[in-house]
Amino acid sequence: MPFNIDLHTHSFFSGDGVSSPEDLITAARAKNLHGFAITDHNTCEAVTYLLEKGLMREDGKPVDDFLIIPGVEVTTAEGHLLCIGATLPYLKGKPAREVCDLIHEAGGFAIPPHPYDLFRAGIRFSTLETLPIDAIEVFNAATTLRRYNKYAFKYAQLRGLPMTAASDAHHAAAVGTAYTILNTDDFSVKGILTQITKSNELTQRYLTPRDSMRKTWNNWLRLRRRRPAVAAKRSKKGS
Repeated sequence: MPFNIDLHTHSFFSGDGVSSPEDLITAARAKNLHGFAITDHNTCEAVTYLLEKGLMREDGKPVDDFLIIPGVEVTTAEGHLLCIGATLPYLKGKPAREVCDLIHEAGGFAIPPHPYDLFRAGIRFSTLETLPIDAIEVFNAATTLRRYNKYAFKYAQLRGLPMTAASDAHHAAAVGTAYTILNTDDFSVKGILTQITKSNELTQRYLTPRDSMRKTWNNWLRLRRRRPAVAAKRSKKGS
């Protein structure tokens, strides 16, 4: 059976996310998604939250026919790297190769999102060549320039890597803009991970200009929130 899964989403547990996990679920259901991976930046707090709310299960099975896959988007030393299917401790700044190994040790898949995107910390070709990745995100609905998706697609073809598509949603309205259709009889985290390594159909749509502007605005607000904190730390060090 085919399942529509968005493999890259963010909640308000990300510094630049604005929607609650519940709002993401509501929006995803309205768009006929069967599930999504929750991949907040450098934190798995949303996974803990969802488990406590009974919206996820420890055994990786769906809740009310909706599957949430644990994950995290790690800001490695060389760029962003998705962990799909597992949780990780705080690893920001660690080498991408080390993060890949830790993802595999945890039972997850390592998938570089928006590679080549010069404006969004995509992992570059020279580093990709050295990484034992399981798949690659060839379509990111929020990519800065559309040619970056084309570069990722060509690289996946050359290396023979499985391909994924995702929204990279940072607010509920953007969930499901793009997603991966995974055909499996095992509708669970384990079953979805197994299917990711095979050939899958990709639904590819870009964020609307409005959604893109909203994402840019969220990033600006995140940076504004960080600046006072950084200034306070520097002031404290100098005193």
